[in-house]
Amino acid sequence: MSDTKTEAQRSSLEVAQEHALILTQALPWVKALAGKTIVIKYGGAAMVDETLRASVMEDIMLMKLVGARPVIVHGGGKDISALVEKLGLPVEFKNGLRVTTPEVMRAVSMVLSGKVNEELVLALNAHGNLAVGLSGVDGSMVHCEIADPSVGLVGSVKMVDPELVNQLCDKGYIPVIASVGIGPEGQAVNVNADTFASALAQTCNASKIIFLTDVDGLYRDFSDKSSLISRLTAADAQALVDSGTLSKGMIPKVRAVLDAIDGGVERAHILNGTVEHSLVLELFTDCGVGTMIARTEADLHRHDILSRVKRTVVNK
Repeated sequence: MSDTKTEAQRSSLEVAQEHALILTQALPWVKALAGKTIVIKYGGAAMVDETLRASVMEDIMLMKLVGARPVIVHGGGKDISALVEKLGLPVEFKNGLRVTTPEVMRAVSMVLSGKVNEELVLALNAHGNLAVGLSGVDGSMVHCEIADPSVGLVGSVKMVDPELVNQLCDKGYIPVIASVGIGPEGQAVNVNADTFASALAQTCNASKIIFLTDVDGLYRDFSDKSSLISRLTAADAQALVDSGTLSKGMIPKVRAVLDAIDGGVERAHILNGTVEHSLVLELFTDCGVGTMIARTEADLHRHDILSRVKRTVVNK
């Protein structure tokens, strides 16, 4: 009986030691991210599936509790289309942009600010009352030009005032921002969430921007899943765009990544949000689960140095 008890105690101790090792392994990454602003563009299936959403919210809350400054930007394409159809309005796209009449724009605002934003804030606040829901209209944050008059109230970001976001982060809150901006005549306009997040990351002096998608990252050949690119420079990413290698759906994201890096963001990550805890795996472990893009080879090298430092700490 005592032998059985001793074995059980030893087993519990071994499990606890494994958990302690995992925490120790994450320490250098935690130090590297402390005090840094990280913009997360949240979308895809991870925003719809309740289990995946819970996983993402836990990851974001962990980022916050270890000292990072997460900022969430979201769209809501499928929910918007569902409401537009329910209202008997046409669901139309032109050159990848939603045709947004004033009636459709009201539906966009209802979904993004009234439904999706509220759901995300409530999900985060289940872990502590730290999330604050906003849109680009609040605090006159995001001003836009009309991207293309033929598609109506669709905005192209012209100027971002980060003061409100920075103040919220300084006070310990997590801004959750719907991708609605202010048009040239003071009207609300629909903004692509990828470009919205990229522009915000640049003006908030974010160290990272992360795009949660439904694929694992960038591929040299999407039909060959072994061709996933774990990391590359901005120049390499531009070459993939120019060569026509990337899928049409991924090109706008990569352009948003390149704009962010060109605007001063150190690194960008494209992750599969359908992988549970993909944010933690990418940010706090060696393995990573997506594609990391940095400005230069030297920036990628600095990431390697941090990884080696981590292994040295763990192996001591």
